Amino acid sequence: MRRAVLLVLLTLVGQTASAQWVRYPTPGSPRMPDGRPDLTARTPRASNGKPDLSGVWHVQPTSLEEMKRLFGNDVDTIQVPGMETDTVSKYAINIFQDFKPEDAPVRPEVAEVLKRRGDGRPEALPLTYCLPGGVPLSTMLSEVSKIVQTPGLTLIMLELGGTRQIYTDGRKHMADPSPSWLGYSVGKWEGDTLVVDTLGFNGKSWLDIIGHPQSESARVVERYRRRDFGHMDVEITIDDPKWYTKPFTVKVTHLLQPDTDILEYFCNENERDRRHMGLK
Repeated sequence: MRRAVLLVLLTLVGQTASAQWVRYPTPGSPRMPDGRPDLTARTPRASNGKPDLSGVWHVQPTSLEEMKRLFGNDVDTIQVPGMETDTVSKYAINIFQDFKPEDAPVRPEVAEVLKRRGDGRPEALPLTYCLPGGVPLSTMLSEVSKIVQTPGLTLIMLELGGTRQIYTDGRKHMADPSPSWLGYSVGKWEGDTLVVDTLGFNGKSWLDIIGHPQSESARVVERYRRRDFGHMDVEITIDDPKWYTKPFTVKVTHLLQPDTDILEYFCNENERDRRHMGLK
């Protein structure tokens, strides 16, 4: 596992978590007397009265102390500015981090998958090949995401590449969606919580860095609740009967990144990581 953690840090070298329009005051943001954004202010509301989830967000990272406790003291051997070990969630490394190994709802076949992916050979993390991070891994790493909310459609723009379209206009899922990296999402409001139901995955994404797989039959249900201006709680339930014996849930908090924006991202441009890592 420690080797896998170091591998992904090497894989992501050259990417950036820094945003553009740094320190540009976002219009309409509640402010404290010193001018700083008031992250504990009331949840903003959209024109239809629903909580407005719009903004640039980043997962609340796991502390370096906790990372070392979980994954060993060498977990921060490689440190890249903007992608330090304590800028990611522990669930990005192991989605089952809260489970005892014997309690994780993992089918026996998963062990062979993890073995193939353990040191990046013969299978490497899709991000190594400039492919998407998938759902939910794309929002568990150093990079930010941006939510743009309208009454009938909410977009999640991923700095790691790609945009999720969440339709909240009452439509149902397609009967036979074309498999895709980010799946197809429909959403509905339950009180102040946006419930997002996603299926139609292509089965190529990893759920985490160490390689827990995701199949085409996976279904991901996310519950977004913006509890105040600067904090959004996200509950993620994954149901994938091919690889896991029952649905399981992880809970994270996303922190608003005020007065900033996300960068465009083109991984293939001047890409050199695979050659340096001995990958084809």
